[in-house]
Amino acid sequence: MDNRAEVREFLSSRRARLTPDMTGVVSAGGRRRVPGLRRDEVARLAGVSVDYYTKVERGSLGGVSDSVLDSIARALEMDQAERDHLYDLARAATPARRRPAPSLAQKIAESPIQHMLDSMTGAVAMVTNTHMDLVAANALGFALYSDMYRGSLRPANHSRFIFLDPRAHDFYPDWERAANVNVAILRRDAGRDPHDSGIAALVGELSIRSDDFRTRWAEHDVRRHYTGAKQFRHPVVGLLELDFHAMDLQDSPGHYLTVYTAAPGSDSDEGLQLLATWAATERIVERARNAEHAI
Repeated sequence: MDNRAEVREFLSSRRARLTPDMTGVVSAGGRRRVPGLRRDEVARLAGVSVDYYTKVERGSLGGVSDSVLDSIARALEMDQAERDHLYDLARAATPARRRPAPSLAQKIAESPIQHMLDSMTGAVAMVTNTHMDLVAANALGFALYSDMYRGSLRPANHSRFIFLDPRAHDFYPDWERAANVNVAILRRDAGRDPHDSGIAALVGELSIRSDDFRTRWAEHDVRRHYTGAKQFRHPVVGLLELDFHAMDLQDSPGHYLTVYTAAPGSDSDEGLQLLATWAATERIVERARNAEHAI
């Protein structure tokens, strides 16, 4: 991906959503030719020269100090996810040793990580990568996302499922929210490593095949997504309301562990128990793994 273009579009999109009234900037009056703040107004709020801010917004983030990045983030009223994304773009603009791209060749499914997943029998647990592939899961993880393995798209991929498989609209009661979050996470990961060919290929494919994806990608929203709640409508056990926690796998760069749990004694807790029984009866794990190996 073009880092300079990403910086330009991200900063201009953050600038466009603010107005002088929202930020307390005294406008010079007259007809405004751009939506939101002008570059000179952002520069004034950030305490830098107009020329310097213009250079930054055009994509020249290499060597920009942390204090200047902080000032720009404050001026544009960025939340924490957007600040992190700005810093990721700045790091990507500075020549450095790239981290390894996430790859199924890391054999996570054959590692102690898989043993850990399998030991978690009362919760949904899975590992995904920055390409949104479902790399590994426990029995409940494969069972929850069983519809992802019913289609022909491989590897099983959250983004492709959401935007290219009609069943996703039933699986996610709030499909719009699921789609927005998915793209915001993908945008964040693209900012962390703009040279990742897998992300670029996925974005290119979805931009061609899905108007819904293309519209959201152009909005440049980013998001942190480490804890919260989600709803799923599983075709066998019905509505599940689950809490989730996600974390980076430090020894496997570009991979994330996510665990979904239900409140003890709730309808969703009972639903997970039924899901586990169904998974065992239908040999869901075996079928899911066979589907992946059939690529």
